[in-house]
This record gives sequence, C-alpha cells and structure tokens, in this order.
Amino acid sequence: MTLADLVKRIERLSASEGSAVVVGIAGAPGAGKTTLAEQLLAILNRDEPQPERQRYAHVPMDGFHLSDAELVRLRLLEHKGAPETFDAYGYAALLKRLRGPRDAVVYAPGFERTIEQAIAGTLPIYPSARLILTEGNYLLLDQPGWSEAREQCTEVWYCEQDDRLRVERLILRHITFGKSPTAAADWVQQVDEPNAQLIEATRARADLVLRVE
Repeated sequence: MTLADLVKRIERLSASEGSAVVVGIAGAPGAGKTTLAEQLLAILNRDEPQPERQRYAHVPMDGFHLSDAELVRLRLLEHKGAPETFDAYGYAALLKRLRGPRDAVVYAPGFERTIEQAIAGTLPIYPSARLILTEGNYLLLDQPGWSEAREQCTEVWYCEQDDRLRVERLILRHITFGKSPTAAADWVQQVDEPNAQLIEATRARADLVLRVE
C-alpha cells in the first residue's frame, strides 16, 4: 500500500464513526512506526496549519515507559522496553479517554530520548482531533493491559521492514542518543531483539500488514 492508499483508508475510518477513531501501528523496535505516523499526519493535516483545529493527532506509546527509578525498584531496568516496563493500563485508559467526548485539551505524556525518560503533559490533543494515530510495539500482544489498549483501536496495522536494515537503524539510534557502538549493539541483541521476536509473533492479529523501506 502507498501512503496515498493509507491516507484514504484513514479518511474513510474517520468519516464512518460517530466518536473519535484510534488507529494503532504496531511493530518491532526500529520498524519505522514513528516515521510512518509522522508522514501520514503531515499529509492528513496539510490543509490545516493550526494544531488546535487539526482533525488528526499522534499519540505514541513511549510516553508510558515506567521511570528508571521504578524500573530499579522492580528490578527491570536491564529489560527496559519489554512489555512489563510500560504502564499498559494507563496507555489503554488514555486511548479510551481520547475516543470519548472531549471539550477540552487532553495532555498525553511524551518520551525524551536524550534522557530516556517519559515526561508528562507534553502532547496536547485538541478536541478537534477526530482520529488518533498511536504507535505501540505491543498493541497486538494478548496480555493484560495490552489487550485493553487493543480494544480501543478501530484497526491495528503491523509495520515491518528488512530485519538487517531495521537492526542497523536501531543500533544507530542508540548511538545517536548516547550509547557507545559496543553498548548499542549489545543492547539491541540482548533486549531489543527478544522483544522484536515477541512482537513478530503477534503479526497475524493485525488488520493490515505494511512493508516499509
């Protein structure tokens, strides 16, 4: 499918529902989910430069990373990025809130990669937004919390790309945000790739599978 095809699909979904619509984009780390969401959003909102009037918004899952302090307490810091290191129920609750009637701004948390921490209240979702794109690695995972998040999505798409290229880009991302090349490669192999295998096992549950370059 081309970007134009996906834009038309989103516009149809947005027009066919009475309440706001949530479309999820799942996929392994480094598969291109954020890039795809940003490309779609740029096209969908191209005729409305004022954010408070735009009909389409983007809410990533990354804002629901647990803090490093909490991960230390839970003895999960070395597994950061695994399903149990997110507030999945909080993520589901936000998606449910966004689907309902809204007459005020809803503030979603974001994620600052330079410090590797979630930050509350960084993403304003205005009442004008009638379709929410949300990208989350584990949206198709059949586990408590994640199943509730999936229930809030009208559709969930699965984003995939060549594994070799995906791993290369993932290592480069970790290096860009402060890890040494060796530490970045180790983290990808020991943490990101086991998570990727878990995510890839959920591919068959997707409403649409997208191959990206």
